Amino acid sequence: MSTERPKYDPSSIEPKWQARWEQEKTFEARRHPGRPKAYILDMFPYPSGSGLHVGHPEGYTATDIVARYQRMRGVDVLHPMGWDSFGLPAEQHAIETGTHPAQTTAKNIATFKRQLKSLGFSYDWSRELATTDEDYVRWTQWIFLKLFDRGLAYQAELPVNWCPVLGTVLANEEVIDGKSERGGHPVIRLPLRQWTLRITAYADRLAQELQGLDWPETKEKQVHWIGRSEGAEVDFALEGRDEKLRIFTTRPDTLFGATYMVIAPEHPLLESLTTPEHRQKVLAYRDAVVSKSDMDRTALTKTKTGEFTGAHALHPLTGARLPIWVADFVLGSYGTGAIMSVPAHDERDFEFARAFGLPVVEVVSPDGQLHDTAAWTEAVTADGVAVRSGFLDGQRTPEAKAAMIAHLEAKTLGTRRVQYRLRDWVFSRQRYWGEPIPVYFPVELHAGSTDPRQHPHTVRYDRPIAVPESELPVRLPELEDFKPSDDPAGPLSRALDWRFFQKDGQWFARETNTMPQWAGSCWYYLRFIDPHNTQAAFSKEAYDAWMPVDLYVGGSEHAVLHLLYARFWHKVLFDCGVVSHPEPFGKLVHQGMILGENNEKMSKSRGNVVNPDEVVQRHGADALRVYEMFMGPLEAVKPWQTQGVTGVRRFLDRAWNTLAFVKEEPGSDGLTLDEETLRLLHKTIKKVGEDIDSLRLNTAVSALMILTNRLAEIPRVSLEAARTFALLLSPFAPHLAEELWQRLGGTQTLAYEPWPSYDPALTVDDVVEMGVQVNGKLRSKVKLRRDATEADVRAAIAEDPNVLAHTQGKTEKKFVYVPGRIINLVVG
Repeated sequence: MSTERPKYDPSSIEPKWQARWEQEKTFEARRHPGRPKAYILDMFPYPSGSGLHVGHPEGYTATDIVARYQRMRGVDVLHPMGWDSFGLPAEQHAIETGTHPAQTTAKNIATFKRQLKSLGFSYDWSRELATTDEDYVRWTQWIFLKLFDRGLAYQAELPVNWCPVLGTVLANEEVIDGKSERGGHPVIRLPLRQWTLRITAYADRLAQELQGLDWPETKEKQVHWIGRSEGAEVDFALEGRDEKLRIFTTRPDTLFGATYMVIAPEHPLLESLTTPEHRQKVLAYRDAVVSKSDMDRTALTKTKTGEFTGAHALHPLTGARLPIWVADFVLGSYGTGAIMSVPAHDERDFEFARAFGLPVVEVVSPDGQLHDTAAWTEAVTADGVAVRSGFLDGQRTPEAKAAMIAHLEAKTLGTRRVQYRLRDWVFSRQRYWGEPIPVYFPVELHAGSTDPRQHPHTVRYDRPIAVPESELPVRLPELEDFKPSDDPAGPLSRALDWRFFQKDGQWFARETNTMPQWAGSCWYYLRFIDPHNTQAAFSKEAYDAWMPVDLYVGGSEHAVLHLLYARFWHKVLFDCGVVSHPEPFGKLVHQGMILGENNEKMSKSRGNVVNPDEVVQRHGADALRVYEMFMGPLEAVKPWQTQGVTGVRRFLDRAWNTLAFVKEEPGSDGLTLDEETLRLLHKTIKKVGEDIDSLRLNTAVSALMILTNRLAEIPRVSLEAARTFALLLSPFAPHLAEELWQRLGGTQTLAYEPWPSYDPALTVDDVVEMGVQVNGKLRSKVKLRRDATEADVRAAIAEDPNVLAHTQGKTEKKFVYVPGRIINLVVG
């Protein structure tokens, strides 16, 4: 009979344990009285048709390691997964393939779920949800009604980025050089009736309440996006006109340095201000730039462009004539859509002035002296001392700001103001595949008509009315043709029997715009805590049991908008008394991008996408998981290296060969490890636990590799040491660890086995290696007990040839010994 030991075979081990975890519902989240909890959340994915590539599991693996580790520490863990399944990408894919988005979405979800399960993630699949689920849509619409009831959802006619080909409004971030990010289609700016959420009402809280959160540099990004600015609004008279041009400035102390004005291409006074001789150029310029996104227009590196309108404003303090220009770097949606330009002390104004030969006047001096601006190569934007500024001269910037605002208010020329870069959130989408907005309107019929479906384009809408909660969810109609068109009313407007309905003899019309994809992702973390509740979005008991989220991991592309929108909705629910915390996410981590082997972003067009299915088939899911953690720090950007997976697989093979066949000898008292191995084992227990706590997962893997190599070197491994290693390995390579645990005598899953403890005394070396210096230069090294005396040190180095080479024949002047730190012989 063959005695050959079986080899490590992930293709049989991994499906075995995945099936067992599912059958035994190993990872279903439950709360136990008196236990701590950990809500560990991934930013749930949009299920694209292409499935996962190896970049996606990086963050999922990290959270899974933490979740498994916390369970072993006696913590109740909630670790769910779901799907962000509404939105433009799903609809576009459906249009391109000629299938209904519901079908493509279901198919894509099935692919993603299969891939995630194949990687052994310990999700509580009983809580799985999709933003397209009818029950989920119901509560998304319910939250919208909370916003509507509080006056935070309103209609406004706004200039928007309209893409006729895609048939929808696009966010500024989705427009690049006047074209849609998806497909490269032309985008135009036009005014449209839009549902808008009043996120600006929460601007201060969104900025201030970041302070207590354990977040990375994302805090700064959110604060910048909100862009709170304190300053003043100032009115400039217009030469020959009764109107005034109102500007907002954060530097009212520089008012005496204004040498020209700039208005946005969208400014309502542009056409009437422009003189006849400049009209053709100005209007042509306006038409050329209004389709650009706000981000394109305000980029610091862009070349400054503009046209002179021929008009002049009058300086409110000096009466000087200031030429009025139009330029695209001024936005109609920010401030007042007009600025006073102080080129000496603003970089954009300086570059514009240099481009068009406009005056540059210094009014803030770093040292209080006057300087020649003709020699300047850039604006001086730092605080300083006011010069050439009349009554402000000699005052430092903070005092000068306060004095100027007081002067403007006393003379009724201006007033103190706070402005925000943050704009209200345009919430409408002219698409099919999104949540219907739960609002309808009384309609006024066309003369002589009794049915609005006969002349739908002539119907006039009255004030919006909220759909009663009892009628939620408002479902999407079945549409054979859901393609967008150049009609801003959207494809739902074509579903006439759905759009128009009668109640008590009165005709009404449903809202035909849908919500953006952001809506579903704003609150999914709350539904995960109670996903099957039919009476409420979630219960108070579930909220108290699991919220807030303790660890939230996802890509840095969501550092601003998703997190800002989710925090906004959460704060509204907090004000409504629905939730008990002002912030939803305690600790936030952004995993770094995994690039292709060519150091470029993975994409089909570059041909560098690595499919995780192929890696799992060849090396196993555990090898993929461990390699992705071993590649480098979680937050770092790093390239994929297939050869690296092979190296990790060798590590797992070595662990199997070393530990899978360990047994206690019958009748023995157990095997004791040698002291060096015992110390390494306890050091590894300590380090791996600390590294998981701090998400230094690459160094935790490295420690496990070092321990494996040591265990492979010794003659025999004790059963206790083998079982301890299996527990340490389990968060990283759970399938292999479960198999080892079973072979080492475990009868139940190790998922809830206690995390190994260590003896602190064994994590501190009794013997340390110290450098030996002669006259301050390192000449040798010596190993000593930590408590060695000076006599012990002298004895240890007495015959060291490297020390003797520099001390023989010389007189010792001083001997310095600091235990564990310094040995230095001073000779002469």
